[in-house]
Amino acid sequence: MQKEPMTSEVFDKITALLNELKTVDRPKILVAIEEARQLGDLKENAEYHAAREEQASINKRISELEDTITKAIVIDPTTLKHDKVSFGSTVILLNLDDESKITYKIVSSFDSNPEIGHISFHSPLAKQLLGKMEGDEVHAVLPGGKKEFEVLEIKYVN
Repeated sequence: MQKEPMTSEVFDKITALLNELKTVDRPKILVAIEEARQLGDLKENAEYHAAREEQASINKRISELEDTITKAIVIDPTTLKHDKVSFGSTVILLNLDDESKITYKIVSSFDSNPEIGHISFHSPLAKQLLGKMEGDEVHAVLPGGKKEFEVLEIKYVN
């Protein structure tokens, strides 16, 4: 089982979302299914079929969140040294191909958002950056091809 590092804030968000799905959304959809069932013939009952699809979607999301929680390892990134790239590190890289600088923060899969520079701990680039120190060169094999970077700076930014 692949462990999922996350902050306590992310763990709390996931737990709250799971609780809401179980205690609010799922009971609501059960009521909607029962009301739609009373409208008549289930074969041509669009409300019933829509409610059943919503129920399946909610149950799938509950299952996914429960799986995430079982894999969770809560880490406080402020307690880590960040002299090497680790969970929670903000890393400034120099792309050796075009001399451009790029900044990434290593976060949980739940918080991943590459558009703002937050990459998942499990992403191909993060896996190749973990454990690197300032000055190290990284020959990264990525889905878009091979890239070479130099680690310019590692720090923790909340």
